[in-house]
Amino acid sequence: MTTFQYSLAFFVIMAVIVAGDAANVTYDGRSLIIDGQHKILFSGSIHYTRSTPQMWPSLIAKAKSGGIDVIDTYVFWNIHEPQQGQFDFSGRRDIVKFIKEVKAHGLYVCLRIGPFIQGEWSYGGLPFWLHNVQGIVFRTDNEPFKYHMKRYAQMIVKLMKSENLYASQGGPIILSQIENEYGMVARAFRQEGKSYVKWAAKLAVELDTGVPWVMCKQDDAPDPLVNACNGRQCGETFKGPNSPNKPAIWTENWTSFYQTYGEEPLIRSAEDIAFHVALFIAKNGSFVNYYMYHGGTNFGRNASQFVITSYYDQAPLDEYGLLRQPKWGHLKELHAAVKLCEEPLLSGLQTTISLGKLQTAFVFGKKANLCAALLVNQDKWDSTVQFRNSSYRLSPKSISVLPDCKNVAFNTAKVNAQYNTRTREPRQNLSSPHMWEKFTETVPSFSETSIRSESLLEHMNTTQDTSDYLWQTTRFEQSEGAPSVLKVNHLGHVLHAFVNERFIGSMHGTFKAHRFLLEKNMSLNNGTNNMALLSVMVGLPNSGAHLERRVVGSRSVKIWNGRYQLYFNNYSWGYQVGLKGEKYHVYTEDGAAKVQWKQYRDSKSQPLTWYKALFDTPEGEDPVALNLGSMGKGEAWVNGQSIGRYWVSFHTSKGNPSQIWYHIPRSFLKPNSNLLVILEEEKEGNPLGITIDTVSVTEICGHVSNTYPHPVISPRKKGLNRNEQKHLTYRYDRRPKVQLQCPTGRKISKVLFASFGTPNGSCGSYSIGSCHSPNSLAVVQKACLRKSRCSVPVWSKTFGGDSCPQTVKSLLVRAQCS
Repeated sequence: MTTFQYSLAFFVIMAVIVAGDAANVTYDGRSLIIDGQHKILFSGSIHYTRSTPQMWPSLIAKAKSGGIDVIDTYVFWNIHEPQQGQFDFSGRRDIVKFIKEVKAHGLYVCLRIGPFIQGEWSYGGLPFWLHNVQGIVFRTDNEPFKYHMKRYAQMIVKLMKSENLYASQGGPIILSQIENEYGMVARAFRQEGKSYVKWAAKLAVELDTGVPWVMCKQDDAPDPLVNACNGRQCGETFKGPNSPNKPAIWTENWTSFYQTYGEEPLIRSAEDIAFHVALFIAKNGSFVNYYMYHGGTNFGRNASQFVITSYYDQAPLDEYGLLRQPKWGHLKELHAAVKLCEEPLLSGLQTTISLGKLQTAFVFGKKANLCAALLVNQDKWDSTVQFRNSSYRLSPKSISVLPDCKNVAFNTAKVNAQYNTRTREPRQNLSSPHMWEKFTETVPSFSETSIRSESLLEHMNTTQDTSDYLWQTTRFEQSEGAPSVLKVNHLGHVLHAFVNERFIGSMHGTFKAHRFLLEKNMSLNNGTNNMALLSVMVGLPNSGAHLERRVVGSRSVKIWNGRYQLYFNNYSWGYQVGLKGEKYHVYTEDGAAKVQWKQYRDSKSQPLTWYKALFDTPEGEDPVALNLGSMGKGEAWVNGQSIGRYWVSFHTSKGNPSQIWYHIPRSFLKPNSNLLVILEEEKEGNPLGITIDTVSVTEICGHVSNTYPHPVISPRKKGLNRNEQKHLTYRYDRRPKVQLQCPTGRKISKVLFASFGTPNGSCGSYSIGSCHSPNSLAVVQKACLRKSRCSVPVWSKTFGGDSCPQTVKSLLVRAQCS
């Protein structure tokens, strides 16, 4: 066995050691130090609130299998203390159980207490009652805010200590964070902001957790707190630690980006992520956290303004917890390759060598037999370089990892990992009108409201975040009936308008432009007219300075009747918070019995209609999703639990809904007769198009060239005796391979395509090229059929010879899992 292979074996053995005894966690200018050992650590963000306790073990296990050492999570103040002094750590809020689950898998924890977290989470994680504290100004040198922040941080740390969860107590928490991206707002608070940062750092130290603290996007983080980087390119943008005695830490490497309604998803490739991680490591980075590693679901009303219910679905683990390939597998290979370099990387000696105008070698190690190198090509073209008397061809915008300064173990631009295709299969159609009942909200009149004002009230102050909905009603006299125009200037998200209980139209803003004008034609009665405006929030704001000052709502209301305008800003207005269906909790079995439901008969619907139906749980273990592609905008509940807001009717610039499928965790379900309740705000929503689907990976694909490095991590070869395994190790282990693996419980049932030679295209679209081995399909079928996973070397002898010498060849295989 080579030194290279011994190092890999040692890494695999060390990876399964579980932290148990008390650990001393410190740092120096190179890395975190755990019990005297410098560490290069890969971390993945998984938020306990955005998944379910039943999902946690699988998510954490998949992260560990992907080479993750640390699980990173925010602590969400507003779900733990929704009302002042009333705390909740049950169900998805059970942070202690989550951290203990991480420990059970032998991983560390980075606990980001905040308490402001942003995170595309309602109000940035701050509880709304904080808004009502007399004299408060958020996130600055303000005594009321500091009092409550200190009280909350002390409470969380005390809870962690009581459960022995800090590394100094034998627990998994090795790192904590105070505040979050304060550098983004610091200028707005001037000197008070600077003194607040110092106060927050002092608070963190006084909490005496026994582990280091970080501040992200805070270049002037006071000692001993470590300043950390957030972004997609911290290897290029990070100014570095603000002290030579602090390590380079990357707290948020965005694996995609959060998506808002009306915007297309931002897709970030596995190659791009790997490149920037390797570059950060090359520049002495020692801690990289993927934000998110699993994004999950914004259940209920927890998403911040305009953020869709699905969160970071393009992460290495998708919303449902399925592997997002090749991202998960490519990063796993990167982690393994970097771990092979760990000893020379942390030896303290680094040399930078120019290999060309845009090519650089970062060399680490003190001895010839303890040497690692990362060869960086920043050019958009291939480049051949000379390094240590050997020639290396570097792919465009790539980094090659050489654990022994000689052999390439990994290249960021060459993906050995398989690709997969996620499919959704309808398992139950709710297409029969007999399945549905409906209940329509009544439009309140001025006389039915209890909150009165002589001016237009601000939305959030009035609802106190108890509902997305606020009715604003008034009445006025008209001397004669006439066609008129209603004009409402609104600062917020959505507005629905009703005149004399007739719906006259809606308008909405966007994530980037909240202010809009609703302008609708209408007819008025001769005499008294009633007007009702329904202001709708799609999540609270979550970022920026002076969050406590944000305002939402109608700024001016007027009617033009062809001769003159009526201004309503100083009229007497009546307000109703929320909808009747919310008040009665009609999405629960008990609440549904409190209103009169009618049989659904046709697709001609009214706005603000509740629909309910029953469905059975699909067989199997595949994730379940609700297909709401036929609906407009609203919220959905299953067995009383909200699976989030939906807004299918808000299309992107390409004409696509931002999200159609909505995750229903299996822990929300009963075997049969599950209660589904939908609140539909718009007229166009048609519940007969709703389906209950399952989500799975049914097709897998690999495309590997014979110029690729061999995989650092190869699947075990089952069903072979010891001699056969030795022969395969000798003959194949140093060759590139196509490696395929079906999800648990499935096997390769059919090889859909196989070509060794010069296949055209990629896993997304392919065809046989000018060079093709006629044995391709037979060889792959023999190796892969009826197996859960297989490995096929990209080697001419595997396919019976070389039909086109002197040609770079690749193997492309697409297979079906059943």
